[in-house]
Order: sequence, then structure tokens, then C-alpha cells
Amino acid sequence: MGDKKTISTLIEGGSASAGPPLGPELGPLPTNVGDVVNKINEETASFEGMEVPVDVIVDEETGEFEIEVGKPPAAQLLIDELGIPKGSGEPNLNKVADMSFEQLCKVARMKASDLQAMDLRGACKEILGTAQSMGVTLEGVEAYEAQQEIADGKYDQQLEDEEGI
Repeated sequence: MGDKKTISTLIEGGSASAGPPLGPELGPLPTNVGDVVNKINEETASFEGMEVPVDVIVDEETGEFEIEVGKPPAAQLLIDELGIPKGSGEPNLNKVADMSFEQLCKVARMKASDLQAMDLRGACKEILGTAQSMGVTLEGVEAYEAQQEIADGKYDQQLEDEEGI
């Protein structure tokens, strides 16, 4: 196993190409640039339209490579899921969107590997923290109140119906 070179970059999901920033970095290495680009696009396709952190780790002798895809920030995932341009500048005064419980679960699942939570319930509560700071409500309720509702069991049936994280 030879030395490894790591190339860290931000790529729009599903839109990596052999041009900069990847091509010039990968060119001198004994790896197939097309294979790397295809693998990145395959692994980032679900983040289309979002900037995603990507690390490409290449063995400088063999050309073998690994791709590690990070997750966009929770705020970006909420913006994309809710179709809003951005969060509120004054989240305590101005609400910019109201999401459904299903949307909350979807974003929580997408971000799960980056969260501290051990289950979907905890992941949803963490995402609600971000929603609160953005001026996003859950089914008409302030996000911090919705966190309490989850803790109190209001969404237990829906959490059971949803698949785990």
C-alpha cells in the first residue's frame, strides 16, 4: 500500500466533472479520472443542486481510490426540501415555511450519519433545532414546541410507521 493523497473539495451533487477542481488534482495520479468522477456522481446524485463536501483518497502507487461524501448542512437540506430561498433573518418574528412531519423525517434521515442522535426521534429533534433558528415551523407549531411534542409522544405512531435511520 503506497502513500495516500486526499483531495477535499465541494461539488454540486451529481455534477462532478473531469475539469477543475478534480481533473488537475487527479491528473498526475495513477487513477482513472472518469471512474472517480462517475463514482462521485453516483454517490452524490441525491444531493442534486446542493454543494456537498467530498474527499477523494487515492493510493499514489496503485491508483485505487475511495470516495467519502459529507452531508450538506441541515439548513441547506431544509431549504431544498421546503423549496425556500433561505432561512428567516428574524426567526422569532418571521416564519418562512411550515413543514410536515414526513418532511422532517426525510431531512433527519438524510443528515442522520452526522447527528448525535441514536434514533429517528432524536434526529428529528436535532433537525427541529436548526428549523427553529431558520424560522421554520412543524405543522403550524414553533419548532421548539414541536421538540417537546415529540418528547411527549405526540408523534410516536408516525415515528413507528417511518422506517428507522
